Amino acid sequence: MGTSEQPVPFLKGHGTENDFVIIPDLDDRLSLSPAAVARLCDRWSGIGGDGVLRVVRQSGGGAEWFMDYRNADGSIAEMCGNGVRVFARYLQRAGLAKGDDLPVATRAGVRRVRFEDDGDITVGMGPAGLPAGPGPSVTVTVGERSWPARHVDMGNPHAVAFVDRLSDAGPLLTAPGVRPSETYPRGTNVEFVVDRGPRHLALRVHERGSGETRSCGTGACAVMVAAARRDGLDPAADGRAAAYTVDVPGGRLHVAEAPDGTVTLTGPAVIVAEGTIDPHWLNLAGHPMDFSHVSQNISHSNG
Repeated sequence: MGTSEQPVPFLKGHGTENDFVIIPDLDDRLSLSPAAVARLCDRWSGIGGDGVLRVVRQSGGGAEWFMDYRNADGSIAEMCGNGVRVFARYLQRAGLAKGDDLPVATRAGVRRVRFEDDGDITVGMGPAGLPAGPGPSVTVTVGERSWPARHVDMGNPHAVAFVDRLSDAGPLLTAPGVRPSETYPRGTNVEFVVDRGPRHLALRVHERGSGETRSCGTGACAVMVAAARRDGLDPAADGRAAAYTVDVPGGRLHVAEAPDGTVTLTGPAVIVAEGTIDPHWLNLAGHPMDFSHVSQNISHSNG
């Protein structure tokens, strides 16, 4: 793979402290190896982040922009709710988002993004996928403690466990055990949830491929849907929308489910820095990436 000594633009952003390295690759010329992604996301010797958002222009598919999302370990993920908001904020900042409504293509399908007047961003996350009937009997284990969990799919998989205290999850330095393993053949995100009040929840999350993070947008959606069903709420069945506030270690998110099944996620998205990557640094570390056709310019406006 050929490389160039040309510096490569990047930005850093976060949504409720779920943070990302943003790589504008508008013409889809950049090849990112898993090792290069892991190197970029390393918090001690790299830029640091829970994942990488590569911004790619596409033709067709219902959206001009594709979010190529990679977990911090370099693995490919289907969807990231906080990442979509940060991705949209970059497009807005770069003057590439037209109007207040923006479709974004992801591996889980097209998600529609709305820029709110108060500065927050709302994402239409689509419907939650729930098993038919009672579904599989899922169990989450940390050390010697175990809890029943609910399987919820938000374009990526989740196991939601309600606990007495968030500290029950322990340090979350390794992925919790989840059984049966065949329910999640590619691994899963695991949420530990407590009640803070009526329709008010708090969570901790261990994300597949990233470890414990300060926030997880799809996880907040999965938690809201699991809590609604636990509380006897089913908008598709009773015709009444349901909305919950979800506190995460990095802030607060608002999640709602409409009678048509659509789940919406609302929260902040912030760009905190921009700079350039030295490709020679990655090459010396043995993690090559092909930067030869990436533009040096990050265009942005006050919009």
